[in-house]
Amino acid sequence: MAGLVLKGIGKSFGPVEVLRGIDLDVADGEFVVFVGPSGCGKSTLLRVIAGLEEVTSGSIRIDGQDVTTERAAERGLAMVFQSYALYPHMSVYRNIAFALENMRLPREEIDARVRRAATMLRLTEYLDRKPGALSGGQRQRVAIGRAVVRDPKIFLFDEPLSNLDAELRVATRKELAGLHAEIGGTMIYVTHDQVEAMTLANRIVVLNKGRIEQVGTPLDLYNRPANLFVAGFIGSPRMNFIRGQVGPEGRLVTPDGKVNLPLPPGSAATGEVTIGIRPEHVAPCSPAEADARIAVELVEQLGSESYLYGTLADGTALTLRSPLEDPARRGEEMPVRFDPARLHLFDAAGLAIRP
Repeated sequence: MAGLVLKGIGKSFGPVEVLRGIDLDVADGEFVVFVGPSGCGKSTLLRVIAGLEEVTSGSIRIDGQDVTTERAAERGLAMVFQSYALYPHMSVYRNIAFALENMRLPREEIDARVRRAATMLRLTEYLDRKPGALSGGQRQRVAIGRAVVRDPKIFLFDEPLSNLDAELRVATRKELAGLHAEIGGTMIYVTHDQVEAMTLANRIVVLNKGRIEQVGTPLDLYNRPANLFVAGFIGSPRMNFIRGQVGPEGRLVTPDGKVNLPLPPGSAATGEVTIGIRPEHVAPCSPAEADARIAVELVEQLGSESYLYGTLADGTALTLRSPLEDPARRGEEMPVRFDPARLHLFDAAGLAIRP
């Protein structure tokens, strides 16, 4: 296995600049996930690492060696695609063994590698079947097995679970996490699914418009977002944002004066600011304890908890998570309080203000 170093990676397609000055270090054995909205450049960055796209600027080092100009086949990487890309006329065994046969490895070594990967991925009983006789989850495991047997320096995954239904996604996600724990390989994974990112990654790379917004552990990004974009992108439902000015009493006041809220403890912010708070840190309360009131517009009851969607007096949307089975109904007003220790503060440029 190997580490990866990207320095100043830029990629343009004609006049369109897709990647802009990407700097990133991935340690040996790390599981790194690229996330971001559609069109942010995450799949292009993965293809650049793989050698499927040439960089416009910058350098790529794998295991200390500069591979910027090397062809994909020379980089020692393995890529798992969204579409599986299996050979329909070949058995599962032949699909997994095919790359090894092209490498002209001894037959005994090929067989040992294929059967080890099949055992690891619970495919042993399917080795004689054709891909058409497999479920979507089984086909994706075959595609992963084809990568595993090559013993690559780095595994690359391009939204590999997006074609699976919800139940299969959860099962295959567990298998991927178990695979990483077992083989300890360096893995880089692209997804638009935040649950996949939060549950699989050692570190998450948040991309936006071809740039890296923040790199950190899942909890770092969730609890200490660097800016409004990361705060709003990581977490589902998304973080609530309330914009206003810091008033003379050191509280946030919305432009119409209808909402007056405390700032995070220890804050010395002035001028235009945005308060951020996650739905689980807003709670129903008695009128005497309330920081604000919301007009409830929608209630999603999920059994053990409910999500309430409503608006503050100035029309700002607010979502809260309630442990109550029957917290409110559409059209009702509800007093709520904010957990002061969980408030986030951002300046006029959208950057986090730390205490």
